[in-house]
Amino acid sequence: MMTNLKLMAVALISTVILSSEALAQSRNQIRVVGSSTVFPFSTAVAEEFGRTSSYKTPIVEATGTGGGFKLFCNGIGTKYPDITNASRAIKPSERSLCAARGVTEVAELKIGYDGIVLAQKKQTPALSITVRELYLALASRIPAAGSDGRIEDLIENPYVLWSDINPALPKRKISVMGPPPTSGTRDAFNELAIQSGCKTFPEMAALETTNPHLFHAHCQSIREDGVYIEAGENDNLIVQKLLTDSDTIGIFGYSFLDQNADMVDAVSIATNNGQYLEPTFESISTGEYPISRSLYIYIKKAHIGIIPGIKDFIEEFTSDRAAGELGYLAERGLVPLLDEERDAASAQAKNLVSLELQP
Repeated sequence: MMTNLKLMAVALISTVILSSEALAQSRNQIRVVGSSTVFPFSTAVAEEFGRTSSYKTPIVEATGTGGGFKLFCNGIGTKYPDITNASRAIKPSERSLCAARGVTEVAELKIGYDGIVLAQKKQTPALSITVRELYLALASRIPAAGSDGRIEDLIENPYVLWSDINPALPKRKISVMGPPPTSGTRDAFNELAIQSGCKTFPEMAALETTNPHLFHAHCQSIREDGVYIEAGENDNLIVQKLLTDSDTIGIFGYSFLDQNADMVDAVSIATNNGQYLEPTFESISTGEYPISRSLYIYIKKAHIGIIPGIKDFIEEFTSDRAAGELGYLAERGLVPLLDEERDAASAQAKNLVSLELQP
C-alpha cells in the first residue's frame, strides 16, 4: 500500500514538473489584456521593460475591462493571460468566475488615477453641465418633468437638444459617443455620472436601499435610440469622430484628452458645491473632479516563476521612474498615486497578497 502511495506521489510530482516545464517552454513572453484606458500605460511599461531588461517585450491587448477579466479568469495555463488591466475594481461576479475556474491566487495593484472626460471639438462653444443633466440626457427612462422621480412617473427619454433639459444649455443636439458595456470606462461613467445624476431625485435615491435591483435598472440604463453611440474599445476613433462633428461629445480617459489637447476641449462638470471643473492633473489627483476613478492591474500568481519576468515587470510598473510624479507614465497622462499610496503599491508589488475569491 505504501509503495503504491509513493509511486502515486512520484507520478504527481513528475506531472507537476513536466507541466511547469511545458508551460515555460510554450510561452516565454508576458501577455497582458484588459482596459483600453490602461492600455497605453501598460504598453509604455512593456516597451521600456523590453528595452531595458533581458526579457521579451510583453504583448499588450486592449480588450476592455470586462473582456479582460473574462479572459484572465478563464483558467491557468499559457493560453490564458498573465495580467489584466482594469479601469475599475474587480466585481464580485468576476471574483466568482476566477475562483470557479481555478484562478484562486490573484493580486490587485492600484497604479494611479484617471478622470473620465467628456470632450468636444476645439472651437465648439464651451459646455458646462451637471451630473443631473447628464443623467437626463442619456438615461433610457427618466422622471417626467416636475416629478420627484417616482417609478410611476418614469417616461421614455424624450430629450433631443441640451436646451430641452435646461434652457440655459445650448440649443444643440444631444449626441454622445462612448465605450460599450464591456468597458470599465462605461461602468465607471454609469456609476459616477449617470447614477449620481439619478440620485439627485429623492425618490430614485431611496430605491438604492429599498429596491437595489430596480435602482440599478433605472439609474444605470443608457438610452438605445441613437443618442448614445458605442465606439467599441477604440478611444482614438472617438477623437476622430469629434473632429468631424461639432455636435458630438466623446467619453474617454484623461490620457486621451492630454494627448489630443490641440484638437479637443473638455466639458466642465459641476461638483457638489456647484463649482464647474474641467479634468486636470490636479483636480483628478485630489478627487475634486466629479468623474474620477482608480486604475488597476491584476496579476495571476500561478504564472509567476513559470512565465519569465512577471515580478520584474510589475516592479517596473510601480517604480518611481514609471508611476512616480515625474515618471514616464505621468508624461502619457496617468495621474499618479499620492506618496503614501505609491509606497503601499510598491510594497504590494513585492509581496503580492492575494484577494479573497469565492466561487
